Amino acid sequence: MLDRFSAQAELYARYRIDYPPELYVFLLAHTARRGQAWDCATGNGQVAVVLAEHFAHVHATDISAAQLAQAPVRPNITYQVSPAEHTPLAAASVDLVTVGQAVHWFDTEAFNQEVRRVTCADATVAEWGYGLVQVYEDLDPLIRQFYSETMRPYWDENRWHIDDEYARIPFPFEEVQHAQFLVQRQWSAEWFLNYLRTWSSVVKYEKQHGQDPVLLIAEQLTQLWGQQEREVRFPVFLRLGKVS
Repeated sequence: MLDRFSAQAELYARYRIDYPPELYVFLLAHTARRGQAWDCATGNGQVAVVLAEHFAHVHATDISAAQLAQAPVRPNITYQVSPAEHTPLAAASVDLVTVGQAVHWFDTEAFNQEVRRVTCADATVAEWGYGLVQVYEDLDPLIRQFYSETMRPYWDENRWHIDDEYARIPFPFEEVQHAQFLVQRQWSAEWFLNYLRTWSSVVKYEKQHGQDPVLLIAEQLTQLWGQQEREVRFPVFLRLGKVS
């Protein structure tokens, strides 16, 4: 299994986005029972913490112990180091399965089998991700070039599933629905550059070359950005289905 986020776990916890309330409203509207939820590839637990406000218990799994070490403790969340495809969860026990910005790293067939094993009848499965950040016209070409040209050799092929919104990843569930959301934040140039340092491609580049590739664009981006905070936008795509 690929673990691309342990090395930058602290940066990830601080500089990655969380998800809008509208996304959770959508999930809950399509989940009849509020017994147990499974947040798969929970990372630093940001989704698990929200689900814990609505479910009796949340199982939150991830392959990265370093990521889980960043997760907030809640009495009704159990964090466990576990691959997505083989978990310690009991059969037919889960009412909701969530995967945020991670299903493209899985063995899809094995994961879907595990989902069917652990879910109750009529359980909900929701998978989502977010595309390339958008800032302003003067900055977007620089960001796109860094993403698709400078970093291209360092992205795993899995990453390109994000660009086509999981269209090539099987989703063999019933009553499938799709939804779009938008995350908007006000960030300084420094914050944005640290967000770039959470990219798996950036970490891979640094391991291979011993240099931080963000510095290749840091000066130009900072000059274009200015001293003020700017709005950054992340388009979020989601698909949801029922386990028959």
